[in-house]
Amino acid sequence: MASNPLANVIDLHEKPEFRTASCEAHGDFEQRITKILGKDFSSICPQCASERKAKQEEEERQARARMAAHRLSERLGAAMIPPRFAGKSFDDYLAESDKQKKALSACMDYAARFPEHAKAGRCLLMFGKPGTGKTHLAAAIANDAISSGDTAVYRTVGGIIQSIKATYDHGSGKTEAEVMAAMVDADLLVIDEVGATKTTEFELAVLFAIVNGRYENVRPTIIVSNLMPDELPAAMGERCVDRLREGGGIALIFDWSSARARVKA
Repeated sequence: MASNPLANVIDLHEKPEFRTASCEAHGDFEQRITKILGKDFSSICPQCASERKAKQEEEERQARARMAAHRLSERLGAAMIPPRFAGKSFDDYLAESDKQKKALSACMDYAARFPEHAKAGRCLLMFGKPGTGKTHLAAAIANDAISSGDTAVYRTVGGIIQSIKATYDHGSGKTEAEVMAAMVDADLLVIDEVGATKTTEFELAVLFAIVNGRYENVRPTIIVSNLMPDELPAAMGERCVDRLREGGGIALIFDWSSARARVKA
């Protein structure tokens, strides 16, 4: 008679038992005890398990974001936020007038709701006089995004054009496509000094490629300019402006006097 091939197989998982256990943080819970090879394995508090999982997932998300930021910084070959604005925050923005307070509140709200704006690709446009704190607030938004694990890049129009043209030099370590991709791929891009100089056809083409690339990938852009809204199309092109307005783009006007002009020598 043939022997039963399963006769010597041991059932490693006996029927689990359940008992009431106590968690210092969350109180009583039903604990599952499973015996494997004569050893008891007890389940932990389900709320503790859920919190541990959430913490682990958040740590992994932040690690991925740091790696992405590092790769982005390497591709740009420069700091993402200039030293002058690297530490800028909403707390150190001096808002005295009602208009300044309104602008500060709008920028703080944009930063607080950045995940929502990012999902919609909603852009923010800052217009008005120099020295009114536009770059300060744009940097504060970018710094807030970075602290939340997102990637943010600040570039002036001149800096963008210079970095593109540098790729044409013999021996350049970067290609034009790599520089463009770094700005298109960032979760948030701040483009400053729009309209500061006479715009060339080359600049219009570069700006459109960046703005359109971000538009197609549903990524928000912050525009900082000393111009007024009706002057922006001449500096960036009508097609660029149309894409920046898409999805309910937000425009802020900074029309008060320059803080720098009030500083005594």
